[in-house]
Order: sequence, then C-alpha cells, then structure tokens
Amino acid sequence: MTQLSDTIRASFASEYRERAAELHKWVDPLTDGQFWGNPFTHGNSVGHLVLHLTGNLNYYIGARIADSGYIRNRDLEFTESRKPSKDEVLRKFDEIIALVIATIEKQSESGWTAPYTAEREPNARDRFTLFLRCASHFYHHIGQIIYLTRELQKSHR
Repeated sequence: MTQLSDTIRASFASEYRERAAELHKWVDPLTDGQFWGNPFTHGNSVGHLVLHLTGNLNYYIGARIADSGYIRNRDLEFTESRKPSKDEVLRKFDEIIALVIATIEKQSESGWTAPYTAEREPNARDRFTLFLRCASHFYHHIGQIIYLTRELQKSHR
C-alpha cells in the first residue's frame, strides 16, 4: 500500500502545483483594475475568485487537516470591497498552495483514510475524498478565470 500512498501524494501535489501555475498564467498579466473588474453585470471578478479559492483551501485543507487555525468568512470572499492589491491576494494564494502541498506530502496511508468532517462537506468521508473535491473545485474555478480573463483582454484591446 505504501506505493499507492506515494503515488497519491505525488499525483495530488502535482495537480495542485499545475493548477496554481495555470492560475498565474492567466492572472499575472492582468492589471489591478482588470483583476477586480468584471466584464459582466453578474458573477464574480477574477480577484474574488482567487479570494474564494484561497479561502476554500485555507479552510478545508489548512484549518481542517493542517490545523492552521484559519477562520473562514466565505461571504467576504465574494463581497470584499476593500480590493487589496493583486500582488497581496496572489501572495496569500501562493502561501496556501505551499501549505496544501506540504500537507499532502505529510499524508500516509492512514492519513488518506482518516475521517474528515467540515461545514458544507457532509459527504467527505475521508481526507482523500476532500483533497479530490478541492482539486475539482480548483479546476472548476480555473475555467471561470480563463473565461473572465479572455473577456477582460477583449475589452482592453
């Protein structure tokens, strides 16, 4: 089973690294104005989506598995009006990615199957399921960020 646990660790760590790199590929070229702007009258800005991904990973993995002490304010992830700089938001995003990867790398066979509970995740029976769900959630929002970035770039040509 150790080989399977090693494979799971390596695969999840790689997935989170690749998604983070992809996020940076699309977000780094944006100005602060574009980062917080929304080309539509509905939905979220790229900035709010990055805040949401950061909060999601900080809570589900940071607080609930790594015992980071993070307290989540999910609503603020979508309504933050202070609009911190893109650099500050991305720094915090990069910090949680580093913590997620460090937490993944600490998982053993018993860690993957350890019971897991959290708000808004009633069916995440174990840590493996939670890491998988967070990766899927991450991928979903990367798609939204790509779409928004393309629209923002069209409107600034």
